[in-house]
Amino acid sequence: MTRTPDSTDSTDSTDKVVLITGASSGIGLAAAVAAAQAGWRTVATMRDPGKATALREAAEAAGVADRVDVKRLDVVDTDTVTACVNAVIAEYGRLDAVVNNAGAGRVGTLEQGSLGDVRATMEVNFFGVVNVSHAALPHLRAVGGRLITVTSVGGVVGQPFNEAYCAAKFAVEGFMESLAPVAATVGVHVTVVEPGAVASEFVNNIGVDVPEMLKAAGPYAPALEAYINRTMQTFTGAQTSAEAAAPVIEALTAERPAFRVQTSDWAREFVSGKLADLDGSAVVGMTRGWVA
Repeated sequence: MTRTPDSTDSTDSTDKVVLITGASSGIGLAAAVAAAQAGWRTVATMRDPGKATALREAAEAAGVADRVDVKRLDVVDTDTVTACVNAVIAEYGRLDAVVNNAGAGRVGTLEQGSLGDVRATMEVNFFGVVNVSHAALPHLRAVGGRLITVTSVGGVVGQPFNEAYCAAKFAVEGFMESLAPVAATVGVHVTVVEPGAVASEFVNNIGVDVPEMLKAAGPYAPALEAYINRTMQTFTGAQTSAEAAAPVIEALTAERPAFRVQTSDWAREFVSGKLADLDGSAVVGMTRGWVA
């Protein structure tokens, strides 16, 4: 799936090219395959290309392996971001869209973590997005492209024991909401996509040992247990990664994509209360019930 250009290469120079981060699993993997099926040359990136087996198999099964190019990109490593974007331009001559999807979860509360934990979460989920977007924008501007970022309903509604994660997603939403009108003046569409619960590897990748976490939670244990029980129930009705990726593809292809898109009716209902909650009482009242 690694494309090496030569004189016999059949790639049409007008094919649109999309770069997707965090494509080894979950929404990123599903979006990479779906984008290729929609006719895009898809540069699927990940920190460790050795973990591309599932993506390769999915692309092969979908008949689009020749349209998916796996490259290394670590969103918190500026050198790999720059190298990857430069390689895309060198190989394809253009970059029409970026999907910022890479992210990392964190479950815990402030008193029982460290400032380093908070900074690390912000580094991946916020500064990683800024890093990739900064490198890509000149090329997106050149073609009137798309900058799409997968955030979360946690970027709208702050959630217990997710302070650092939600803070990062709130930051991304504010950053992109501020950037959108400026980018539009130079022809770049900016969209944020807000999934709710998704049945993907993301939850497993958080690496939480629930019994150990409860044991270490001290005075926060009752609230944490209530939150975990509520969250597990939510994930029993989770979307598939492919369902959550569908709005990403719509944002890639729509003539005038919306700025903010939720991936399900559940997600739309969940964030609607916050967006209409001028004094914050409805949201705080709701989330208090999660830890009671």
